Amino acid sequence: MSLDAPSRPGPRHASIDSFATVRDATYAVLRDRGLTTMFSNPGSTEVPFLAGLPEDFTFVLGLHEGSVVGMATGWALARSRPALVLIHTTAGLGNAVGALATARVNRAPLVVVVGQQDRRHLALEPFLAGRLEGLAGTYPVWVNQPVRAQDVPGAIDRAWHEAATHRGPALVIVPMDDWSAAPSRDVEPASPRAIVRATAADPDGVRALAGQLEDARSPALVVGAGADDPETRAALLALAERLDAPVWQESFGARAGFPQDHPLFAGHLPADRPRLREALSAHDAVLVVGAPVFRQYAFTPGRLLLEGTRVLLITAEPEEAHRSPADLVLLAPPASACAQLVDLLPARERRPRPPRAVERVPPPGPDEPLRAAHVLDALADRLPPEAIVVEETPSSRPELHQRVPAVSYLGFVSAAMGGLGFALPGAIGLRLGAPGRPVVAVVGDGSSLYQIQSVWSAAHYRVGALFVVLQNRGYAVMDHLAASGGTGSAWPALDGIDLAGLARALSCPARAITTYEELVAVLDEVLPTLADRDEPLLLEVAVARDPTFRP
Repeated sequence: MSLDAPSRPGPRHASIDSFATVRDATYAVLRDRGLTTMFSNPGSTEVPFLAGLPEDFTFVLGLHEGSVVGMATGWALARSRPALVLIHTTAGLGNAVGALATARVNRAPLVVVVGQQDRRHLALEPFLAGRLEGLAGTYPVWVNQPVRAQDVPGAIDRAWHEAATHRGPALVIVPMDDWSAAPSRDVEPASPRAIVRATAADPDGVRALAGQLEDARSPALVVGAGADDPETRAALLALAERLDAPVWQESFGARAGFPQDHPLFAGHLPADRPRLREALSAHDAVLVVGAPVFRQYAFTPGRLLLEGTRVLLITAEPEEAHRSPADLVLLAPPASACAQLVDLLPARERRPRPPRAVERVPPPGPDEPLRAAHVLDALADRLPPEAIVVEETPSSRPELHQRVPAVSYLGFVSAAMGGLGFALPGAIGLRLGAPGRPVVAVVGDGSSLYQIQSVWSAAHYRVGALFVVLQNRGYAVMDHLAASGGTGSAWPALDGIDLAGLARALSCPARAITTYEELVAVLDEVLPTLADRDEPLLLEVAVARDPTFRP
């Protein structure tokens, strides 16, 4: 069993009589839940809450709400617990919606406090009043505007539970005058002190899965972000070796759920039906753990898999379970389910498997341009196994998957939603949340421009992440899709943009790299001490486009 314990023992928030205002009572709730680091881009409606911030709280400023939520998402993923976000009414929440969607699909628990105009004249729709409850759509796991000011502390406490349980953003909308109101002294906050969550999978359900796998002639595993925690990774590794089964990574996965340098790792699943069927055609049972069944990109006709292939799923996510075309789904913690399967299934004979060979590219000649493959090979040669790689380079993603294997927990992080703008702030949040681990973001030049302002936060708070921007001067994926459709693109190249100059203008050290010699020299200088750096660095690396790219 696991317990969502408060950060300190004892009765709930002492006595309500000890607080003069709702603001004071709310700060006690935040302390109690360990929410003392606040990611924010505030406005006037948040000033009553922030003015005179208690000394035991840490305020992290982002210059755009996408940066704020991205940093908080990285922090929550690094620490496996909710992060606190404070944003400003309609403009702030509107700017944050895409990042909140990424947090939801990336399973990042966030407690998001959204400011609102003064409750006393909301009926008149004053300036900066927001129609906030539906603005983020269904991406939040819970949205609440308390009926009374006195209900705010309990609502924020409940938001912590909702975010932790459903692993997504929970929003509480707070009118600005609520903070100075007197707290209620006769009604308990509407949230539990603690929730005990079961961590053991149902034995009968596990036995049903075991029967399906034991009968299989050639089982395979597919893993995803829901398997990327130390306990599940260990159980999955034991299960894969027990079954002597190849392990595929889900397509477009946000995390790696299996060590990608292991002999049983088979690669990343293709994202279209014909190639998906081909990849899994030799298997009569496919067990998916912590991943969708199956994530795709463009639609192509035909069945997902060949007739007669059984699909089994273990997931802790009800929505993922309900939409999956599987023969049997076990809705349970994957770590427990996989560990029980190891105990139930007989060991299969190990077949020798040659290691997956990756064809290295030789350094470019004197008249040859740098390619993404050169950059990724150079990174892979120098990254320590505990490094966290954050990816947002759509046209180089297949190369990165092939050349930079994720070998440790949280070794690979990407935006599961697919929208751009996560990698730079996400890397900052990951480094803040896991300060002892080296963090490298590999980002396309087009992607970087969605949240380039986040590097200011890295510089200001001395976050020693490395940002590698692959500059191919365009939206290469869009150009490829347009060309494959037989039409030309309607958008210009991204010429004349000095990304290193933009970073330096935002106080972040940066270098422009145009040669292989410059690249390896700076990587040899920076990567050995990256875990200890307290200064960020952005590398703008000029690369040629890959003519063979295929999404």
